[in-house]
Amino acid sequence: MDFHSWRNARENDPNSQDQLRGHVKRLTDLLIEEEKRSARLCMNFCYENQVFITLSKIGQSGSAAVIRECIAAFSTLIDNEDEDFLAQESFAQSLIAFLRRTSQGSDLMFEGEFVELLFSIAAKIRLSPGILQAWFTTRGEEEGGREFESLGPQQRFAGITNKDDFPLFYLLIDYVHHEGRVGDFARTGLLYIIEAAYTSGDLEKWIVESDLATLMASGLGALYSQLSRKLVVTYPTEDPPTILVLSDYSSSPPMFGAESSNSPEFQTHLETFLTYLIFWQDVLEHCRSADVKQTLLDHFQVLFLQQLLYPSLLESSDIDGGSSVAVLTYVRVVLDTLEHPDLIHLILSYLMSIPDKPKPTPPPQSTAMARRRKSLDLLSQVAGMDDTPTPDLFNLVDLVLTSLRSRSQQTVSATLRLVSTILRKHHPYSVSTLLKVIPVSAGAQVRTIGAHNKEMELLFSLVGDISEDKDVSESYSEHLKDNLVLLESHPCSAKLLALKSSTGRDEDRWVKLRDMYTHTIHPNDPLLRNVIELLKIFFSNTVETNLVLTAVIVDLATCSWMRPEGWLLFDPDGYEFEGSDESEEEDEMEDIENELAEIMGDNDEKDIFAQKERKRINALKKANRVPRFTSTPPILEALQGLVGQIRAYRREIPDLDDKLTERKRAFQFTDELNEALLSSPLSSPPMLPLPIRNPKLDSISPRNLARPSSAASSSVSRQRQPSGGSASAIRSSRMPAQIVPNSSSRGISPAAVAAGSPSSPFNSHVTDTTMRRIKVLQPGQAGLHLPPPPEGESREGSVVSDAGTATTVTVGEEGEFTLSHLLTNIMILQEFVLELAALVQVRASLFGDVKFA
Repeated sequence: MDFHSWRNARENDPNSQDQLRGHVKRLTDLLIEEEKRSARLCMNFCYENQVFITLSKIGQSGSAAVIRECIAAFSTLIDNEDEDFLAQESFAQSLIAFLRRTSQGSDLMFEGEFVELLFSIAAKIRLSPGILQAWFTTRGEEEGGREFESLGPQQRFAGITNKDDFPLFYLLIDYVHHEGRVGDFARTGLLYIIEAAYTSGDLEKWIVESDLATLMASGLGALYSQLSRKLVVTYPTEDPPTILVLSDYSSSPPMFGAESSNSPEFQTHLETFLTYLIFWQDVLEHCRSADVKQTLLDHFQVLFLQQLLYPSLLESSDIDGGSSVAVLTYVRVVLDTLEHPDLIHLILSYLMSIPDKPKPTPPPQSTAMARRRKSLDLLSQVAGMDDTPTPDLFNLVDLVLTSLRSRSQQTVSATLRLVSTILRKHHPYSVSTLLKVIPVSAGAQVRTIGAHNKEMELLFSLVGDISEDKDVSESYSEHLKDNLVLLESHPCSAKLLALKSSTGRDEDRWVKLRDMYTHTIHPNDPLLRNVIELLKIFFSNTVETNLVLTAVIVDLATCSWMRPEGWLLFDPDGYEFEGSDESEEEDEMEDIENELAEIMGDNDEKDIFAQKERKRINALKKANRVPRFTSTPPILEALQGLVGQIRAYRREIPDLDDKLTERKRAFQFTDELNEALLSSPLSSPPMLPLPIRNPKLDSISPRNLARPSSAASSSVSRQRQPSGGSASAIRSSRMPAQIVPNSSSRGISPAAVAAGSPSSPFNSHVTDTTMRRIKVLQPGQAGLHLPPPPEGESREGSVVSDAGTATTVTVGEEGEFTLSHLLTNIMILQEFVLELAALVQVRASLFGDVKFA
């Protein structure tokens, strides 16, 4: 390379820049070609003559094309395994000078290659920690110690910014917030450096005293602040999910200032926020330094939880157009995304105001860590002197209970989703906070097999009363399989079933909170009361609310520590049995004992055996007795009330069962149609590729109306949908929006089915079904009185409630819904009762809920 030509080259001269780019590219090509031939002449020359110094200077004053070629040349030198360039301090200084200068451009055309080069260096440091000293330099212990010690509490908490000690560290931090490959490479590179801190006491101390934690927490807060303060959960207006089409779903425009959850801008912002949140989790997961980990957690609490997340929760309102929906959704998505026990514990214990358990004496910490912790304590004391409310006065539980009583179905649905996530993934944190519970002693009465069989008969009788369709065996079989997966994958089940957790972190979760104990829900539990009130007005609720409501009830009963007796099933303490002739039982047992004696002979051992057999047979007989139930549990009572309302509707709507049959056929039809189109070799692929999004975003997308997505519960959430008694029909109600349009492209869509289009096989009555309006029944109202219908209108289309009753429970302003809406909710109710029956059956076999003797 002509050194003289490089010195005379001008940055704005295209000819000279092209010549320099050609020289650098030629060097890179020679090095790559040499590597293929296992020759090392050029590489040895570069190493001995320190060509990288000239390469750095060329890049610092070169054009974008020259810089890109210099990056490629440096990458080639770094990848060389024979000559350890990264261990040379001169190489590190030259490369850092090049990187710092070229990173100052406002519009980097070579951003991807630039960050990949940073990542390559971090990856090498991770594999060979010995080269760290060439890239990380520390000042003297006394100098650094005096500077940190002289800072005040607030400055100490913020940390020291010193880019000269470890420039590579700060270069990576500049890109961790970026999207796509650039952000991925930067976050992974920074993760490698933090992981390497465990091998270097100086680096660990430097990270603790640096502003890393402040920058990471501030970045997370900035991304959270980009999310809309008001949110409306919406679904595509074109070809929405079938279950919404066949109900009273209306896509009203968001209120002023509210953003639609379906908008691309919101989805992008949420995805970016969740990606960075996962980065936080990865850092804590791979960080082996207790001091660095605690520093990060402290800043997460102060800068994100206390200053951003909790204030947004506190300021949310149900009357301003969606701020409650927004914050409830964000908290739920955060909890559904995270898996790290430290972060989960920090978030839930703070937002729910759970006092920490007394901690044992911690091991000796570094001096820097002790100073940081002291700064945090001082800042907490200052914050406590302020008049700002804290979770001790109003916490997440208060917001949940308040929002469940909202008149906005959007707020209620968002709240139920959050409750479902907490119960399903973090049940220990709900005990004595979200739920008022009663401990169950080890010697408490257990449900008998006779009572279990009677309860199963009761649930199946409700299924039969809801619909005349008796063929539910296939659907029930699917529910059994899905509930088995749901129970086995529940975090509380791992300890009971002695199963190894997939994450291996459940033990930490128990240690951090409290020892779990067998419990049941208190009869006056506020959450249970709110759930029951919503269940009573099931038919007037939106479909979305009912899907999540049923999910919450199932989630309440899936924990192995939760006893379903008393609130879902009948309490064994209330069993009553018909009187029996004791003398007849004694005579029967005596006959059995005599038969055994004749068979086995007559001696003391045989007598003892016969007595044991007599007791065992007597216990089996008692366990199989069918009790008479006294007080009905509140969930079953509400379900019986809904079945009574269905009977009332059936008496006054002669063709109700016919319409239910048509509705089930509609779901089956759309499902079969979509499956046929997807499996057909003639079906054309979408014009545009589907966007790749974080799986957690699906929790507010049309494909997850029922509950947040989860690897363990995705199949179960499908069963929350109505069906005609088959698994395939259930899946149709959760057909993703990207799939449903395929049907419309062939001239048939769910909307066409509902409207009775010429291409639909249900023309006869579907249009009439959609148009009929029905007054809302009161909870528990079982009788209707129909006045004479208006002239020209059939009696079937004018169902009203008794004029002499009190104010009815209303949905919307008029307190009405369509018959189509009623039919869809009836189908959801039938599937829900089937799922409850399957859940009770699986719990009995898996958790030993039933006593057989």
